[in-house]
Amino acid sequence: MKTVLALDVSKGNSIIASYDETGKFIFENRIDHNCSGFASLNQMIIQLKEEYGETPEIIFEATGVYSKAIERFLQDNEYFYYLMNPLEASYQTKSLRRNKTDKSDAHELAKTHFKAERRESISQESYYEDMKALSRRYNDIGKEKNLYKNRLHAVLQLAFPEFEEIFDDKKAFHFRILQLYPHPNFIIGKSKTVVSNRLKKCTNKNYSTKQAKQRATQLIEVANESYPAIDEDDYRCKLVSEYAQKLLKLEEEHNLLIDEMARLSEGRKEYEVLLSFPGIQKNTACRLIGEIGDIKRFKSNKQLNAYVGIDIARHQSGNIQYKDQINKRGNRRLRSALYFMVISMLSAKDKRTNHITDYYYKLRKQPYNKPHKVAVIACVNKFLKVIYHLITHEKLYDYKVASQA
Repeated sequence: MKTVLALDVSKGNSIIASYDETGKFIFENRIDHNCSGFASLNQMIIQLKEEYGETPEIIFEATGVYSKAIERFLQDNEYFYYLMNPLEASYQTKSLRRNKTDKSDAHELAKTHFKAERRESISQESYYEDMKALSRRYNDIGKEKNLYKNRLHAVLQLAFPEFEEIFDDKKAFHFRILQLYPHPNFIIGKSKTVVSNRLKKCTNKNYSTKQAKQRATQLIEVANESYPAIDEDDYRCKLVSEYAQKLLKLEEEHNLLIDEMARLSEGRKEYEVLLSFPGIQKNTACRLIGEIGDIKRFKSNKQLNAYVGIDIARHQSGNIQYKDQINKRGNRRLRSALYFMVISMLSAKDKRTNHITDYYYKLRKQPYNKPHKVAVIACVNKFLKVIYHLITHEKLYDYKVASQA
């Protein structure tokens, strides 16, 4: 007879409820997420198998970092399990009258298990987990960089506002210059030769003497005309150098993360497929793999669309038909990365041709006349469909074949 072990996972421990397939209660227990607790869980599984003749089906909700220890224990012991999305679990276990407690959650999961359609979770190899962790760190660093750029802008308007007029693209080289010259008074009185030589030393790339002198001339000119709101010994002037240094470190870590993801992905087919797509560089390819994971675990591109959160949500009641919108219940980081990937493809359309940009301009013209954002999301949908087919069939991108599809 089939049985189920349902766990309500919380920080450091779990409530366990077990039922058989007829809905008969077997036992309730509690374990800690440590060696002795998992040994007890293993003993419960073995006991149920001996008594009922089958290994119990194990189910629990994904609770972020708290459920990861449970997942690892089950994978290490080669137990199949059902990992539920909290939203899906709430929908399947809701009733007209329900008390919300840890014990009741475990019981509701167990009692509804044999009535609801649930898919066994497929564990991914460690490569995808590593890529996901690296990709998430990459996103976090991006947020930190934006934070420090805003802070730098605020203090720079007090110390050296004209600097942003000649260096407006926020490159690493420009942050190095700010460490040298956070205030115009550090430049005034210096010769063009001295300034240009210091500029050449603060870059890792081959910076020509002509370029350095041009920049030095610009800096000296704006420094002589600048009227800062604070003196060079003001604490906020020191913050300019500190924020610039912090941004340099974050930029370096960003690059190291991409290099590490590229190193891990070398020789993998999905990485080669993504790089074969015009407009996708190693940065985007690595981040897409990190957020999508093993694409072959999806049974169709429609499941992939739902995972991203671009599947259509329709609302209709009586004679009222609301405008179709995307669900936005999927992976927002992946959705954002795909959106800006299409934007990047559009901006480089003259250099790299692919059928995604062709599709965008087709939608923008008559008779479709789609708004910009609608057309971009449609392109994301088309890209996911193509990339799912290419990776699952291990084929590289071919513009001629894709355009005819």
